[in-house]
Amino acid sequence: MKLAKVLIANRGEIAVRVIRACREQGITAVAVFSEADREALHVLLADEAYPIGPAPATESYLCIDRLVATAKAAGADAVHPGYGFLAENAAFAEACAAAGLVFVGPPPAALRAMGDKTAARRIARELGVPMVPGTLEPVASDAAARDAAATIGYPLMIKAALGGGGKGMRLVRAAEELPGALRAARSEAAGAFGDAAVYLERYVPEPRHVEVQVLADAHGGVVHLGERECSIQRRHQKLVEESPSPFVDAAMRARIGEAACRIARAAGYVNAGTVEFLVDPDRNVYFLEMNTRLQVEHPVTEMVTGIDLVREQLRLAAGEPLGYTQADVVARGAAIECRINAEDPFGGWLPSPGTITGLRAPTGPWVRDDSGAYEGCTVSRFYDTLLAKLIVWGPDREAAIARMARALAEYRVVGVRTTIPILRQVIAHPDFRAGRFSTHFLDRILPGLAAARGRLRSVAIIAAVLAESERLGHRPLAPAPPAAGDAWRMAFRPGAERGRR
Repeated sequence: MKLAKVLIANRGEIAVRVIRACREQGITAVAVFSEADREALHVLLADEAYPIGPAPATESYLCIDRLVATAKAAGADAVHPGYGFLAENAAFAEACAAAGLVFVGPPPAALRAMGDKTAARRIARELGVPMVPGTLEPVASDAAARDAAATIGYPLMIKAALGGGGKGMRLVRAAEELPGALRAARSEAAGAFGDAAVYLERYVPEPRHVEVQVLADAHGGVVHLGERECSIQRRHQKLVEESPSPFVDAAMRARIGEAACRIARAAGYVNAGTVEFLVDPDRNVYFLEMNTRLQVEHPVTEMVTGIDLVREQLRLAAGEPLGYTQADVVARGAAIECRINAEDPFGGWLPSPGTITGLRAPTGPWVRDDSGAYEGCTVSRFYDTLLAKLIVWGPDREAAIARMARALAEYRVVGVRTTIPILRQVIAHPDFRAGRFSTHFLDRILPGLAAARGRLRSVAIIAAVLAESERLGHRPLAPAPPAAGDAWRMAFRPGAERGRR
């Protein structure tokens, strides 16, 4: 069948990404929006847009009946869930099928098998794929969790059984922390995914987070598109991703790629998915989970393989075969993605809602900006803080790092605080450049970065005051000093911070 009209059951940059893929294939794109998103970019770009309720996600983007009814009323023949919200919800996929809508994702049975992390762990065990010790079922009560924790040992991780993106996850170092951590994890999981189920897993110290992208069609074809390194995280939220991983050699790549394909086949998987692994410092690999959706970091895979993953999702949902084999998948060069979030990394990582009064995204060769923001838009306090994803490609990792450093130096967002300053520091750090890091990298380097930020604060304030004065057309308060050593004038130049040190 050919898809003619697709409703995107999501918001922000991923909705924009899907709209663009639809338009390139001649598919009508339908947006939905809450009251808080009435003037969001995805609404402005879509061919059609429909309101679905109040700002809270539980009253809009998580309302299955309302989304399905809207899709039917709009005359859509398919629904793309994006990521987050209902993307891994089997009940949503079933509701779409019952209404005669194609769900652009795996079938409900595969969602239940792999979207439920505990079910996925059972499949991995049956296939003999090594995995981190933990529970194979959600913990039904605090008492059950306490008993399971005593067997697993501390420290351990609490994880949401459904969904991903770091939501519903807590590190528990001692037994007395368990009850409070369970409450917090369950509450966060319920709010993010509509399901409070959690499971327990042994904590792996200093791991690397490596994931494998897979594509599967309805005719038995399964391929993997290599791995992504996702170890630069804060509280299990990824900040920087890259492909290929600087830690993975050819032998490990073949091993985890083959394991990922076996897991996808065993689950009856169709469409795009990601199989995630932890790798310890001794290079032992453990199955972690499968994300049964498009990943936030999918662009780095697109950049190195030349395969448009959203286009592939739409093709596979329409019943088309992959049309290529594993031997046809060739990765070239290196790609890096940085997530631009509306958060203050030097102020407790607090969200920074507000109006974006100025915005300039970087451009240039092999630079891509996937954004849901525009100058004048409002960053809502109701949703995830992700504004945009900056992606670059280079012929090798060193070139990609240099290009990312340049692009971040050009990126300007005014009106809200963003993670750009910390991203610039991460990319410049010698350990990142050398590929020496784990999921604890940011916790280790952040104190030193915060101190450096404090030394530059006075210069930044002066620069901001003078910029505003110039914008308002005021004459300079005093004659401009010579250009040499001019700190406040240098503050506007890319690389100025390096020059002042």
